[in-house]
Amino acid sequence: MTTVAPTTATAAATATAAAAPSAAQTQLAGNFDTFLTLLTTQLQNQDPLNPMDSNQFTQQLVEFSQVEQQINTNDSLKTLIGQGTSQTGAYAVSYLGKAVTVTNGNAPLANGEADWAYSLGTTAAQTNLSITDAQGNVVYTGAGETGTGNHAFQWDGKDNNGTQLPDGTYKMTVTAAAADGSAVTSQVSSTGVVSEVDMTGATPQLMVGPMSVSLTDIAGVQSL
Repeated sequence: MTTVAPTTATAAATATAAAAPSAAQTQLAGNFDTFLTLLTTQLQNQDPLNPMDSNQFTQQLVEFSQVEQQINTNDSLKTLIGQGTSQTGAYAVSYLGKAVTVTNGNAPLANGEADWAYSLGTTAAQTNLSITDAQGNVVYTGAGETGTGNHAFQWDGKDNNGTQLPDGTYKMTVTAAAADGSAVTSQVSSTGVVSEVDMTGATPQLMVGPMSVSLTDIAGVQSL
């Protein structure tokens, strides 16, 4: 007499649930129908003097129920994620036309101009400015201000050889040292107006000229 192994049908359903909730529901329904067919056949052909253990049937039904609940949970999570993505997109659109500040060192080079602001915690004996392109290549180095407080730096987009570089995202790093050689704390920021919201990727990206800005990189917002 054939018996139904509880792990055979449920394992297939569980694997399918992890891959695609809608397909998992279909697979689970097919497995459950097969289980009921086999169960009915076994009951019809069981030995009346040695009936089958009902505990096994109960356990199998419980496992099917648990798999179904997991599939429903996955469907619910998928719906919540979709709603969250939609809300994030709407939130990103609210930045259009506003000036945003980022503090990751990035700034857009557009029409031969890029602007940064940087601050020094204390007076420095020497300050070096280094600009890298999107691939991490150093394209410009120069001396910066040494006084305590805030400073502005405008770059014309030319490297140290005088070659005009293409528009894009560039990053400035500030390295400052005091007279005794100790490091001076510094912070770099840039500000630009959001002109577009790119929603082609997994998460919305704010476009400041040619520079893409993640919502998590925004340190400040200002209405114009």
